[in-house]
Amino acid sequence: MVSERNLRRGIKPEVFLLCLVPFFWLVWDLIQGQLSANPIEDITHRTGDWALRFLLITLAVTPLKRLSGKTWLLRLRRMLGLYAFFYALLHFLTYLWLDQQFLFAEILVDIGKRPYITVGFTAFILLIPLAATSNRYAMRRLGRRWQTLHRSIYVIAAFGVLHYLWLVKADSREPLVYGLILLALLGIRAWWQRRDGRPAAG
Repeated sequence: MVSERNLRRGIKPEVFLLCLVPFFWLVWDLIQGQLSANPIEDITHRTGDWALRFLLITLAVTPLKRLSGKTWLLRLRRMLGLYAFFYALLHFLTYLWLDQQFLFAEILVDIGKRPYITVGFTAFILLIPLAATSNRYAMRRLGRRWQTLHRSIYVIAAFGVLHYLWLVKADSREPLVYGLILLALLGIRAWWQRRDGRPAAG
């Protein structure tokens, strides 16, 4: 049987590779011509979906750790958060490059005119400082401010859900499911904070 120590040592590279599966799957479908008649829309939706999923997975790490007692789960949180940024960056670049061809004047008009793009753009901008400070140097440098800054991931996730909800025109079930998951994570955090009398970490 695999010991917990060996599991801790081996899990991080395995999770790293697992997180790349959606990216390689997308590249494979693109090469094989297996996307729809609107490949740009497919790429935009798939990268956006995975950005939001990784945000929620990152937020779920601390509750899972507290419920299971497996402290090694916290070692995955930073990597999962960076993968959320990676897929959000791909999502944004798809819009910037493939959809808008770097026509910045039109992009600015689009951001101001369409609420779902405004909210999505805001979420991406807020995610940048979190990705930039996801290292030990920044943690030491910022001190308590680091944790305050990184709690904004809940706001970013909420903007992500709202971006998705406003984007879809017919079937809103999937963004609503993501919204319910986020509400559950926020509820758990609020309950722990009230019970312990201090802000919940992560």
